[in-house]
Amino acid sequence: MFPVVALIGSRQCGKSTLVKQLRPTWKYYDLESPDDYQLISNDPITFFAINTDGVIIDEAQQYPEIFKVLRGVIDDDRKKKGRFLLTGSSSPQIVKGITESLAGRLATVEMWPFKQGEFYEKEISDFYKIMAEGVTKARSKDFMQLQSLLSIDQTMHVWFKGGFPEPLIEGESNNEYYKQWQDNYISNYLGRDIRSLFPKLNIHNYRRFLTLLAQFSGHQLNMSNMARALEISVSTVKDYLDIIHQTFMWRNLEPYTGNLLKKVQKSNKGFFRDQGILHYFLRIKDVDQLRLHPVAGFSFESFVIEEVIRGLQSTMATQLGFSYYRTIDKSEVDLIIEGDFGIVPIEIKLNSVVNRKSLCGLENFIADTKADYGIIINTAKRVELLTDKIIQVPVHCI
Repeated sequence: MFPVVALIGSRQCGKSTLVKQLRPTWKYYDLESPDDYQLISNDPITFFAINTDGVIIDEAQQYPEIFKVLRGVIDDDRKKKGRFLLTGSSSPQIVKGITESLAGRLATVEMWPFKQGEFYEKEISDFYKIMAEGVTKARSKDFMQLQSLLSIDQTMHVWFKGGFPEPLIEGESNNEYYKQWQDNYISNYLGRDIRSLFPKLNIHNYRRFLTLLAQFSGHQLNMSNMARALEISVSTVKDYLDIIHQTFMWRNLEPYTGNLLKKVQKSNKGFFRDQGILHYFLRIKDVDQLRLHPVAGFSFESFVIEEVIRGLQSTMATQLGFSYYRTIDKSEVDLIIEGDFGIVPIEIKLNSVVNRKSLCGLENFIADTKADYGIIINTAKRVELLTDKIIQVPVHCI
């Protein structure tokens, strides 16, 4: 649909592999390769005069000037679509280039590590299609037809290990490789990505920040407490949170403020987007240890939120918004989804049995906002209608 598509996402989530598979006959250039970088940066105008379409440029943020040149190339033949594929592992430069040069000419697609079903080569769940089609069609009978994609053990496996393709696949036969990959991933993230993007950043402090952040993953963020623990300023903590969010390691989840009937808490909430990375920082060795760990509920909630966001963004749904909801009197909903299909509140529980008290947050939110229905995602065995407006969906069905 567009002259250029930029595929952005965390490092090692499979962007290069995907674009090569999608367009195997296109010319491929990697701006982290010194030869390719020199070829393009020495004379980008001549490069694009020769290569007017059918080009993949990997890690485009390494040479931000490329966006300005691409604008002229595209405008020379504005109606021609499908000409260039770009990838990027950090959004600051990519977004800056889009804003300044390629607005209206480029579509940005975010890619993620594997969803749970993707690792086991399953089709995406109908759960997302039902939601994306709109609340008027998403009645309980549609959800009741959902089938389990995986066993609960398979879901637990991906929750514990995270979704990065290489360590998941190679780690199946060599657990030592999985541990070594995690160690090297963090080292490369700090030593290469962060150092090149933010050369003035104190890498030692940022590393300490990552380790501390593991304790806050899934919680509302108290930046003053974090700043005191690290002996840095609150403004530096804010900068660090922005950096980790913009490099796709962390998701900042803003509070939902659309309920005018209640006083809501307005602190941001956040979590590591890949739970394998979180468990690495917390030195959690296996699923059994994870399920007994104090962070288990928060980690599972973050895992499910990321699964749902990835699933919905894999559809063609537009105007998607994601937030969480918590009032001063502690009424809480873990995830609020907004789109052109309406508003859907989702509560997430690690246990398999739902007690009546745990439905209060959802029921209050539905009553206040007139939402059509709410969802509880947990480890139950089957889809069930818990009330006339609340549906239980097992995690292995999403």
